[in-house]
Formats: sequence, structure tokens, C-alpha cells
Amino acid sequence: MKIFIKTAVFLFAILTGVNALAQSYSTQPVPFNQVKITDQFWNARLKAHANATLVTCIAQTQDSTERINNFIKAAGFLEGGHEGIYFDDSDVYKAMEGIAYSLINNPNPELEALLDKWIAYIAKAQQPDGYLNTFYTLNHPDERWTDMEKHEMYCGGHMIEAAVAHHKATGKTTFLTVATNFSDYLCNKFGPGKKHWVPGHEEIELALVKLYHETGDQKYLDLSYWLLEERGHGYGKGAIWDNKDWGPAYCQDDVPVSEISDIKGHAVRAMYLFSGMADVAAEKDLPEYVAALERVWEDVVERNMYITGGIGSSGSNEGFSKDYDLPNKEAYCETCASIGMVLWNKRMNLFSQDAKYIDVMERSMYNGVLAGVSLEGDLFFYVNPLESEGHHHRRAWYGCACCPSNVSRFLPSVGSYIYATSDEKGVFVNLYVGSTAEMKVGNTKLVLVQHTNYPWDGNIEMEIKPDNEAIFPVNLRIPGWCNSFSLSVNGNKQKVSKQENGYVAMERNWKKGDKLSLVLDMPVEVVAADPRVEANVGKRAIQRGPLVYCVEESDQSNKEWDKIQLSKTSTLKTTKASGKLDGMLEIEGKTGDANFTMIPYFAWDNREEGRMKVWLDYEE
Repeated sequence: MKIFIKTAVFLFAILTGVNALAQSYSTQPVPFNQVKITDQFWNARLKAHANATLVTCIAQTQDSTERINNFIKAAGFLEGGHEGIYFDDSDVYKAMEGIAYSLINNPNPELEALLDKWIAYIAKAQQPDGYLNTFYTLNHPDERWTDMEKHEMYCGGHMIEAAVAHHKATGKTTFLTVATNFSDYLCNKFGPGKKHWVPGHEEIELALVKLYHETGDQKYLDLSYWLLEERGHGYGKGAIWDNKDWGPAYCQDDVPVSEISDIKGHAVRAMYLFSGMADVAAEKDLPEYVAALERVWEDVVERNMYITGGIGSSGSNEGFSKDYDLPNKEAYCETCASIGMVLWNKRMNLFSQDAKYIDVMERSMYNGVLAGVSLEGDLFFYVNPLESEGHHHRRAWYGCACCPSNVSRFLPSVGSYIYATSDEKGVFVNLYVGSTAEMKVGNTKLVLVQHTNYPWDGNIEMEIKPDNEAIFPVNLRIPGWCNSFSLSVNGNKQKVSKQENGYVAMERNWKKGDKLSLVLDMPVEVVAADPRVEANVGKRAIQRGPLVYCVEESDQSNKEWDKIQLSKTSTLKTTKASGKLDGMLEIEGKTGDANFTMIPYFAWDNREEGRMKVWLDYEE
């Protein structure tokens, strides 16, 4: 197989400069309830989610921890105080959101009944004025809104997201009423001329915009905007702001959000902030927000992101340190931060129709996010290093369980990242995932059927089925890692003169049954890091398509491990994996007389214990 060597201009991949974004989401994602995934790769992940991930989250929520019991106590059905961490309510809500998302495409009366039971506890736990937080209700009823770090709005935001998901899945308003009562309470307490507030952990901002879309009530959007505008003006108070090692930059409160230029602080908090900023900017026409998002995106991607799409290298603050500080063995790369990268980059693409954001989103999805859960779906990584001495393993649960519950709500929503539409610009195919999707472009309803074995090969077949003949573009993303491709319509090869922002637009009078064929060249690539990344000087990594590969000790003999290296004379070829990795492609490598096997990074630590590394020594 031909080996391509690519120098990492922005740490790992060649990306172009930042273009100005439009002032609204000029494209809209096709919701996942209109997308049926038939893809072998993702169906395996969704099956594991249904059979194990959801089961694990439910068991941990109601059987192994006090999370649901805190609501039962606050509802007056049990005696006792709050147990656990002060933000544990959020894990219940994220698990509920995952269940609701699962119900949309996989109706399950037992799971729906479970949600009804939990919602009844939550509704009863809500205070008469709309306040809802079991930590304060049970243990500190007189201390509400006294410490901005204590995640009152963070928990409330996840509750709102879960309630919106439940309403979409079932049509029931029981949970949505809880969410609107809580949000109405916030609107009465906070806002212009009322109590200042800076949430120590962002989340409420994007949640309020979701509630605005679900209810049409403008005040929720306005409160989200007001909360964003509170940042950077010295209003923040509490444990974060008093910590000499953290301070306001830890929770992105050091400058007004429209002045943000450099990435700082806690990685997950930053991703949720940027997602909320994008949502509000899309509704309120805020060019200063968009400019800030462009600036900070460039800083994240060019100087602070791992080849896996992971972010947040430092464990001391679960976030960022200094530019190009990207150690491998000590990499933090919280799973939630990778999910946050997916959320943020999706929104940046909706603004701009620029495929570079999908390139980053895809990288984070296939590597940073999927590594966070075992192939069976029952074990989880909180931290995702790029090198291990063999002592780092997934666990069934965590005291701080944000990552397992976040994975549980992310996976069933994957369908919403594949397609987007615009009345003016037609259909955008952002991800190559076997699926059948229903959508509308202008007045034209259509079904798009996609067949592919991606990410194992780059052959994609699509069938376009409009209700009636219609002229519109189908925009096919050409990934940044792809150096050559071919395109055919109904078997006739097409000449492609140019790409616009990473897409090839095929505009024609589409008839039912028209077929598009896209073949993406998918060679093995040897990748060099930016030389300012000290940890990777003299090293190279391997990627193929969207997947980053690693070596795992279980595939090598003990004598071979220290001999593994790459050079200009290395040979690399793909082979079919077996055992637990059946269905995947491995890469067999040979440098001199040393042989080695590489597996997809997301699949590591699913077999025997042992060492692992992504970046390999390189001999010129």
C-alpha cells in the first residue's frame, strides 16, 4: 500500500484559514428521528448502547448510588439528607436524556414507564416557586444561589435538555412543565436589574435556547443571552474565583465573551460556553460573538488539540495549560470534552457550511468520544491518554460520573450529525454513515439512502429519492485527510472543477432513484506533529481516513515492543482484525526486521492489559 507522509501544520492536519461566518444557522441539521442508521460500524455502537450503556446508567442511577434517591427524599417519600456530589442531579438528567433519545427510534414501553416514574419523583421534588436542586433542598435550603460554583444552573440545564428530549420522544408535557417552571423561576430571579450571576459551569445557556425552540417563549433566549453577557465583568464569586490556581479564567469569566481570543481554563466548560454562544448568536445576529468563536476555534485546533480530536491536556484543571503543551502519557482529554468538541463544531458548520468544522467534529467523534466507552458498552474512560504503561483502564462507573452519562445521551443522537439542509444550498452530506434519511429542501420532500463500509473504506453509494423531480444541490464533504476522490452520477463519471469550503456540489434535476457514487482515496498516512509539540519531536503517528491508530502490547511480543519504530522504509498495510476486533481493519507494519500491529485508537483496552502508544519513534 502506498504510504502518504503528511506534515501537521495544525498539530496533525492541513486546515485552511477561518472564513467569516454568516449571522444565523443558514443550514439546519436533519433530526435523528428522521434518520435510520443501517451502518455496520455505528449499529454495533448503538446496539452496545441499548444493551449495556443505558442499562449501566440506569442501574447506577437507581440501584448502586443515591442519585435517584436524592429526588425521592426531596419529594418527601424517604427520610434523610443529600448523598453524593453536589452536581449528581445532572447525571440523572443525562441518563434520562439518553433514554428519551433511544425511545425516538426504538420505542420501549418499559423504559418509557421508567422515565414516567423518575419524572414523578422530580416533579414532586420541585419546590413551589420552581426551584429544583436536591443538594440545596435537602442539605442547604437557606443557601440557594450563594456559591456560583455549586452547579445549580448546570444541573438545571441538563434537566431542561432531558425534558425537551422527553417531549420530543413521547409528546408528553409532564417533564417539560418541570423545565418551564424552573426556567420561569430563573427569569423572575435573574436578568437585567436583578441578581447578577455567573454559572461556574456552563450548560444552562445552550439548554435555554433548546427550551426557546421547543416552546417559542422568547424570554428563555433572552435569559441565555443575559447570562452570557454577565461574564468578564467581575460578577463571579465563589470557590472557583477564590482559588489562586484557577481564578475566573478557569470558568471563562476573565473577559467578556465577545472578547475571547485564547482558549483557557476547564475544557468541558469552554465547549458548553462556545456552543451556547453559537446558539444565541444564530438567533440574535451577534457578529461579535461569531468573531470571538472564530478566534478561539483557531487557537484550540491549531495549538491545543490532540490528533485524536481530544482537548484539555492538563489534569490539574481538567483543561488547558499553554499552547502546544500536549503530553501523551499524561494527557487528560476528558471524554466529555470530546463530546463538547462535537457539539461546538457542528454549530460552527451550521453557521458557515465550511467542512473544516466537520473534519474536526468527525475526528473527535471517531477517536476522542468512542474511546470513552468499551466495545461492549459497559465500561468507560474519563481520561483518554495517548500512551499508557498498562495501568489505565476503563471502569464501570465513577464517583464523578459525567462521562458515562454523557456518552449515554450522545450515542443515540449520532444520526443528527450526518445531514443538514438549506433551502438555498440544498443537502449537505457531512458524515458517511449507512442510513436512510427523510428531509425537505424548499418545497421538495426527499429520501436519501446511503450505503457504505466507512470508516474501513471510502466507497459511498447514495440514492436520491425526491417526491417529484426537482433541481437542488447535493453537497458532498471531501474530508481534509482525502487527497483524491472520484464521483459518478448514475454510473457516469463527473468532472469536478472545484470544491467550495470542503464540499463538492452536485446540482441537477434529481429524479427518484438517481444514484451518486463517491470514492474517497483512503491511504495509510504517516503524520508528523507540529515541531513545537515537544512530546512528539522525533515521533510519528498513523492515521487512515478519520481513524487514528495505536500499538497495543497484546499484539506484539515482549521482545518487539521496544523495537517498534517508523522510518521512511517502513511498510504498512491493512488487514482484517479478528476476535473482539472482528470487522475492523488493523494495520500491519514492518520496519527493518521488526513487525508490529496497529489497531484503531478507539478500540484500545478492550482485550488483555498492556502498554499502548499512538506516537511512535521515527528514524530519518
